[in-house]
Amino acid sequence: MLEKMIIIRDYLNQMKTRCTYNAAAKALGIKPTEFKKLLGDKTPENSWFVNTGAGDPVGYSDDEKHPELYRTTRIIKSAEVLTRNLDI
Repeated sequence: MLEKMIIIRDYLNQMKTRCTYNAAAKALGIKPTEFKKLLGDKTPENSWFVNTGAGDPVGYSDDEKHPELYRTTRIIKSAEVLTRNLDI
């Protein structure tokens, strides 16, 4: 499970695109709360995962967010996008 989460995280960092917790969790077949626990520390690399409403990472201070987090308004909201683009 952790390996697949890392694949998603690395993909988001490479594409510099945000993704909802819900989409990532669904792609992994787990609940969003489980996904947030799996994610671990609040780091810039993990800040690409955001809540659906505001599009922000939950509980992150500005210095914990990736500097390019808001470079685009695009947010992946569908697990199908992740499963289609990644081998997970």
